[in-house]
Amino acid sequence: LALRGSNYGGLLERYHVHRKHVLHLISSLQESGVEVRVVKRHDYCEHDVSWADTIISAGGDGTLLLAASKVHDPRKLVIGVNTDPERSQGHLCLPVCYTTNMPLALQKLQKGDFRYLWRQRIRVETDGSGLGLVPVDLHEQQLSLAQHRGVGVVVSAGSTLGLVSGPKRLPVCALNEVYIGESISSRASYYELSVDGGPWEKQKSSGISVCTGSGSSAWSYNINKIGCQTVQDVLTIGKDIFLPISVDSPCPTTRISAGQLLFTPSPVNVRLISRPPISFSTTATQQQQWYHHYLMTIRSRCWDACLVLDGGTSFEFNDGAMATLSTHPDDALKSLHLDP
Repeated sequence: LALRGSNYGGLLERYHVHRKHVLHLISSLQESGVEVRVVKRHDYCEHDVSWADTIISAGGDGTLLLAASKVHDPRKLVIGVNTDPERSQGHLCLPVCYTTNMPLALQKLQKGDFRYLWRQRIRVETDGSGLGLVPVDLHEQQLSLAQHRGVGVVVSAGSTLGLVSGPKRLPVCALNEVYIGESISSRASYYELSVDGGPWEKQKSSGISVCTGSGSSAWSYNINKIGCQTVQDVLTIGKDIFLPISVDSPCPTTRISAGQLLFTPSPVNVRLISRPPISFSTTATQQQQWYHHYLMTIRSRCWDACLVLDGGTSFEFNDGAMATLSTHPDDALKSLHLDP
């Protein structure tokens, strides 16, 4: 690790911090009379979900996404505990004040001093050719540059590429977002899309992301966030064309713009973001965002593309494959909101 430029001492320190908070969580649950089964992420499976009444992830948002991916029962409660509160916000987890004071959180839960929060998830139904139904678990992949293409060939050989007949529902729902695009980021992604059953539109971009309210504070937020410098440049242009605009304080405008990117986890709608669309002089300017819609259908015109759910599960999605993305109350993830 040191030869690769990694700070071994820093990594070890973060591990000890994580371990300390995990042990605190376990002891707090056991002292409250809760039967606990500890499972590491690589061993976590549907059998563990069936055994438990409540799933508690100890880590960050990524750990909670992995925990939620195995939960298909809308009655099963999923709670996230942020074990690295100094460096991670943990939007999907409990407030960081409970990381070191789990007995207080458990007391509030026992008293009913909380409210349930139903986080909507994206259901993906696929059809057409060019589709691989054998998922690739990206959590398990630790690929070097030389290994990358070899693994892709193995997956292709074992997939059902081109043999899919009739609509298929993918076994995993996305809590944060669904990404569709070419596997090689330097290659433009070509696709057609239809929003809420409307007319088809052809686009080229660096890929598209469809997010839920839970995911609006994650990747999609950073795709669309505008920095203070960019806002100041736009305000300066406005002033130069004699608009009554002040360019001295761009940050309030930036915060307002960023705040409009967020929406709550519960509504059954999604947002589609093209990152960013490639415009040509021979075509009209392509729309980059579609806000608060309920049904997205994408048809791939890509050569070596993937459809990725929550950055963890990937499916081949090449020319001819079609995916319909929608939200349904039955797919919602049961979580809770606990005030600090």
